[in-house]
Amino acid sequence: MRYNTLGGTGLLVSEICLGTMTFGGSEGMWNAIGALDQSTADGIVARALDAGVNFIDTADVYSEGLSEEITGRAMVNSGRKRSDIVLATKVFGKVGQGVNDGGASRGHIMDGVKASLKRLGTDYIDLYQIHGTDHITPVEETVRALDDLVRQGHVRYVGVSNWPAWRIMKALGIADRHGLSRLATLQAYYTIAGRDLEREIAPLLEAEKVGLMVWSPLAGGLLSGKYDRDGNGPEGARRASFDFPPVNKDRAFDCIDVMRGIADARGVSVARVALAYVLAKQFVMSVIIGAKTVEQLDDNLAATEIRLDEEEMRKLDAVSALPAEYPGWMLERQRANRPKVG
Repeated sequence: MRYNTLGGTGLLVSEICLGTMTFGGSEGMWNAIGALDQSTADGIVARALDAGVNFIDTADVYSEGLSEEITGRAMVNSGRKRSDIVLATKVFGKVGQGVNDGGASRGHIMDGVKASLKRLGTDYIDLYQIHGTDHITPVEETVRALDDLVRQGHVRYVGVSNWPAWRIMKALGIADRHGLSRLATLQAYYTIAGRDLEREIAPLLEAEKVGLMVWSPLAGGLLSGKYDRDGNGPEGARRASFDFPPVNKDRAFDCIDVMRGIADARGVSVARVALAYVLAKQFVMSVIIGAKTVEQLDDNLAATEIRLDEEEMRKLDAVSALPAEYPGWMLERQRANRPKVG
């Protein structure tokens, strides 16, 4: 297992982060994603920690709070010291029927952190993230509330998820101007079949030393190699009942065809190649993997052992290349007129 700094901080996190969205689902969407009980979750958390994973991610909305409860108990049941685990959770989604039971307002953030601390059974959260973009709450209100949580000791680092580049930069500017806690991370969707964040977000993250946590690196299981172009897959598979995130299927299966050739030549699963591709990207800090079984977890963890060579990366980059968009194509044209340096 390799470790990277949490963005521009000095805290080290494993390049694989254990996601707990599969913990506790009992009905509807959450049941389709995963309904692991405490005993099964204990086994998965213990196995991940034994493999060198020190980073665990959950959210207050996962299984309506039950995921946080199961995650907190699994950490205790693992026998590991609390300080050996970097625990991340998120706030934003609706957690009640009230008009203020969601969003990124100071009021909801303060209520949310107390509820999460109680469910997790801990007195601090290592990384507290805003789970979505709030189009009502001013960015400055959110940034100041997060800074207060750091100063109060409830959380140690802060981040966001699913924010556009301009909003991330605005939050960073506010923090720098007022001496507030800076965003350390962004949690975002990124796969070989969905490289959109390379246009604007990835360059921003690299320039500002914000760490990228990748969610759904297998596109909800679509890139596992277990589905065919007609959509047929394993019985009970997540994609069959919860077709998310949205993916250009033709594009995705073109990528799978190339990955399958590499996987067959190496004697590994397509999923491992898909994960290895994301892990190879310089701007990726950690990749979040969720699992329903220890066997599935082991296969995903084994992706850290794969080092794709230049020719394999060239083939994968080519088949998954983003179509040209403005201003990208103009930037490339104008770059040709400037001297190469470095």
